[in-house]
Amino acid sequence: MRVVYLAAGAAGMYCGSCIRDNRLAATLLRQGRDIKLVPLYTPVRTDETDVSEHEVFYGGINVYLEQHSALFRALPRALSSLLDLPGLLNAVGTRAARIDPAEVGGLTVSVLQGPDGPQARELKHLIHGLKRMQVGLLNLPNLMFIGIAGALRAALNVPILCTLGGEDVFLDRLPQPYRQQAFDLIRSQADHADGYVALSGYYAGHCREHFHLPADKLRTVPLGMALDAEVRETEPPAPPETIAFVGRVCADKGFDRVVDALITLKKRGRDVRLLVAGYRGAGEEDFVNEQIGRLKQNHCPHEDRGEVSRADKFALLRAAHVFTMPSTFPEAKGMTILEAMSQGVPVVQPATGSFVETIEATGGGLLYDPDQPDALADALESLLDDPQRRRELGQAGRTAVARDYTDEVMADRMWQIYEDAATRFR
Repeated sequence: MRVVYLAAGAAGMYCGSCIRDNRLAATLLRQGRDIKLVPLYTPVRTDETDVSEHEVFYGGINVYLEQHSALFRALPRALSSLLDLPGLLNAVGTRAARIDPAEVGGLTVSVLQGPDGPQARELKHLIHGLKRMQVGLLNLPNLMFIGIAGALRAALNVPILCTLGGEDVFLDRLPQPYRQQAFDLIRSQADHADGYVALSGYYAGHCREHFHLPADKLRTVPLGMALDAEVRETEPPAPPETIAFVGRVCADKGFDRVVDALITLKKRGRDVRLLVAGYRGAGEEDFVNEQIGRLKQNHCPHEDRGEVSRADKFALLRAAHVFTMPSTFPEAKGMTILEAMSQGVPVVQPATGSFVETIEATGGGLLYDPDQPDALADALESLLDDPQRRRELGQAGRTAVARDYTDEVMADRMWQIYEDAATRFR
């Protein structure tokens, strides 16, 4: 059985979904499974070896122009296909990454309209490409593509699954009437998928309620990571006590909350520094500069390493006593949490979303109430004051990741779901 996994590129940004999808495909290929990772919108970007196909479908430039120009929609596909070249899509990707959800409400709804929307030509091209690939099972990347499931199923006669990976954050921010239209389209098309795969138990339950997805079609496959990085054997020496933040450096991921906590700890007389790494979009530069300025004004030691390679990311984590990424919304997944735990670094996270089940399942960190003032600073300080507890939590997290959250475990669970869906379809 050939599985084709459609992965929505994130316009040149490191994206947790792209990293997870690429790792899943890479591991299945290593296991001898027949799978193709096919990009949508833009090429995927990952900090590991990219195993995706070269050809991009639903190219972001074409999708955008088709939305805004009936004349462009009439152009021959041979001409418009030139805009799907990966190099060109990457070149313009940084602009797309800065677009706020409020600006693309109409486009989101149009894609969900599938064969009835302005991007019908892209759907036809995708169907042609999938037939050429001889797909046996299709995996959609998220609910924003559920509107094409019915047409794909009719054209290909194969089972169709859909990954659930955090699309609620984007969809909930759409302005009206687009938000309601998008939700209505998702709910009306939900039965066209043979199954849904959430990346956490929390998100499976949330999507069942939030999008009215059929409960009998929901499955959960937690994240998995390759354990190929060097692992630290002992804690870094102190002082200074070191807190790490690795992820998209923005307000949504709570970077300002980390800065608040560090300033609080500094005022309490602690010798503490902050290590920061991660992608930041052009539209977030002012926010990031403001937060770095606050650290400087309060004489808080810090290092901002910007975007880093996979190896440098793990080296940064090994240099930390504690990790935190206090997202301001309930996360559907949280790969960086597992990466920190894999290095024996305890984590401190808000008691929201998937963080709760991950920390409860691994024992690799602490949860705090994000609604309580100074709760993050207090939780960080409690671990900085207790080296023995840090070691115990770090070891528990490291053991649990190696046992339950590897790429092999993730790939095995996912392939079983694929086989079950194919059996039921026959």
